Amino acid sequence: MKLSDLQFELPEWCIAQEATEPRDAARMLVQVLGDSDHTHRKVSDLPDCLRKGDLLVFNDTKVLPARVWARRESGARIEVLFLEPAGKEAQWQCMVRPAKKPRTGECLEGPGGLELCMVERVLDGDGNPGAYWIVQLSDPNRPDSPVADLLDEGGEMPLPPYIHRPPGSDASNHERDDRDRYQTVYCKHRGAVAAPTAGLHFTEQLLERLKSRGVQSAFVTLHVGLGTFLPIQVEDLSEHRMHEERFEVPASVVQAVEDCRKRGGRVVAVGTTSARALEAASVGGKLEPRTGRTDLFIQPGYSFVSVDGLLTNFHLPGSTLLLLVSALVGRDRLMELYSSAIQSDYRFYSYGDAMLLLPGDGMRN
Repeated sequence: MKLSDLQFELPEWCIAQEATEPRDAARMLVQVLGDSDHTHRKVSDLPDCLRKGDLLVFNDTKVLPARVWARRESGARIEVLFLEPAGKEAQWQCMVRPAKKPRTGECLEGPGGLELCMVERVLDGDGNPGAYWIVQLSDPNRPDSPVADLLDEGGEMPLPPYIHRPPGSDASNHERDDRDRYQTVYCKHRGAVAAPTAGLHFTEQLLERLKSRGVQSAFVTLHVGLGTFLPIQVEDLSEHRMHEERFEVPASVVQAVEDCRKRGGRVVAVGTTSARALEAASVGGKLEPRTGRTDLFIQPGYSFVSVDGLLTNFHLPGSTLLLLVSALVGRDRLMELYSSAIQSDYRFYSYGDAMLLLPGDGMRN
């Protein structure tokens, strides 16, 4: 498969700019794997689409308000996106724009008295200075405050660039809304710089209805990184260098999956990040408790070990997320489903609608 096989035309109006309210009112395209037809439902119908004994696996990562706007002494504005800890206390790897402007050792002024010290510029795979820096974040008045706490107070939610706020809109109101809406209701562990977007559709009430229906739940953690949403840059997919993400699949999830198999249920990952965490912990053909980093690249030809079905949003052309979904449903069928979604005015990307892929009766269940 080539990168060109993953391209499609998406009208601008299909890109969701605001989240659906309530969360579970989003539309949901339902495809049973192997069937020629699909149906149109809403996420609130999910309990009717699943069976007693099925297992939903969620990603409980929590999105950090990771975008910080800082200023140099000259007054020039610098965007700093905090990605993950860099090993030393208060030092994080960050994407900096423009990356060439700051100097090593320079301190930038952030909101609310925050101080951002540019420790060193990170070299890319070819040994050249790239867009990433090691940055030390601190508050001189609270020297012992963790970076995540400082970001909670001084950072902005790192919304994807395809979400455009209209000129003259109330930025402060949007920021307050996004702090709630660009976060799942079950988020727990801070560390993501992008939301596990399929999980944004769930409400407390929907989770209770699923539980009452006999659908079980389990939680993995995968801290979604910036690379998740970046388009692939090479035509030959075998040359693509997959980004790494931190993840944890605890023993309780392994047990939940084993119990699901014993009772004849289906394991449905909520989002590609949950699917990736499960499969990263299944390397070797068996799901095991695992904590670490994964650069697992799932594309057509991959045989899923732990995942039977998937609830996912509609993804960008030429993305690794699109490849993962096509590995489950098939590239040609996926393109047909995307074409149907566009014709039916589905909303795409982070704040958009959902697609549910379920195994057919002849598949593993």
